[in-house]
Amino acid sequence: MVQKQALIMDMRLKTRVSGNRVGSMKILVTGANGQLGRELVKVLSAHHQVIGCTRNELDVTDLSKARDIVQEARPEIVVHTAAYTHVDQAEADQDRAFLVNAYGTRNMTVAAQQAGAKMMYISTDYVFDGRSTKPYREYDFVNPVNVYGKSKLAGEDMVKTLSDKYFIVRTSWVYGRHGSNFVKNMLRLAETRTEIDVVCDQVGSPTYAPELAWFIKELLESEKYGIYHVSNTGACSRYEWAKAIFAAAGLGVTVRPVDTAKFLLPAARPAYSVLDYMAIRLNGFSTLRHWRTALTQFIDELRSI
Repeated sequence: MVQKQALIMDMRLKTRVSGNRVGSMKILVTGANGQLGRELVKVLSAHHQVIGCTRNELDVTDLSKARDIVQEARPEIVVHTAAYTHVDQAEADQDRAFLVNAYGTRNMTVAAQQAGAKMMYISTDYVFDGRSTKPYREYDFVNPVNVYGKSKLAGEDMVKTLSDKYFIVRTSWVYGRHGSNFVKNMLRLAETRTEIDVVCDQVGSPTYAPELAWFIKELLESEKYGIYHVSNTGACSRYEWAKAIFAAAGLGVTVRPVDTAKFLLPAARPAYSVLDYMAIRLNGFSTLRHWRTALTQFIDELRSI
């Protein structure tokens, strides 16, 4: 009990309060140290009261702790970004992937529902099998081809079953300043290589984390519940994305297109996971910028650090 009270007090101290703005809400964000979590805390705290919980502060796999923390904090919205994201490792660690992504999501959804809070769950394009030849709409058939995708889809099912006020945001190929991601990995490889092999048979849409965070803020401030596909517009292969990264950074790296099969990875990947934005269009929201525009901004920001 003492440990629980100390944790809750620590959370209170970390709550970012934006003042007494009209319409300001209290929002609890899980996975606050993650790539998207950090951007969300930054964006939301400029307008709302935000409690950002890291993995050490809130173990989402513990239902009792999740309930206690949410009940004490009494947020109006729970944004659940915490996740098991090791796609290849999940193939050999299925129990852990489902514990975090399915049952951890159940725990946060139950806690949010009991507190009367809106529930926001961040999902993935990997719920699709990649056999389509046109962008996936929100209510197209789902059929994940790897454990990670299956565990995230199980999380979606938990949210839809247990919450009466939920948003599910499926996104793809997220990158930004924080954490590990494709853009930063390509730039790191370019420090020691002049030629890089990149797969050309995986097609999707890159998503710039700060823009995703701003869209989530707009969505949370509404009551237009449901499933949304959110990424920067346009599509490319990872090979094309890598070429664009090096061009934007002014790096003379030769990118060689190769098939995914060359890398012999444990987890299968959807060959095509481009998302269609039907829910954004029909609910009156604005789509994100083209992925090339966002990428150029990100590279420019990295240069200024």
